[in-house]
Amino acid sequence: MGAKIENVDVWVGDLMNRAERLARVLEALAAAGAELQFLIARRVSERTSRVYVAPLKGKKQKQAAADVGLVPAQGMFALRLVSSDRAGLGADITRCVAAAGINIRGASAATVGKKNAFYLGFKTDEDRKAAAKLLRKQLAGKPRK
Repeated sequence: MGAKIENVDVWVGDLMNRAERLARVLEALAAAGAELQFLIARRVSERTSRVYVAPLKGKKQKQAAADVGLVPAQGMFALRLVSSDRAGLGADITRCVAAAGINIRGASAATVGKKNAFYLGFKTDEDRKAAAKLLRKQLAGKPRK
């Protein structure tokens, strides 16, 4: 099975480092109907953490995100790749992009069962488009090991 590759709009926000802050953000998004496929939260400093989420669809979800301090991530053009997991998948993905001279700005991946979801961030939409084209060709029908 080949990989499903799609563009993803990531939203980001900085939160105070307090126990309830992330829960409040996620509760607001859930109340607006968001079904997140991607969440990363990281401490930035003693006082601040940064949260990234995707996808947000429709006016209601985007307004809920804005209401809790999230904004579309500027300068982050992301791809989501979903495929069967196999040994070496991450190496194949990153080598394919690197061989074309495209810099990956950020990466995140997780495997659940036999499926893998891999997110790549790029600085420009042109880099994202070029990487998607290369990866579609590289991963089409790549066999599981």
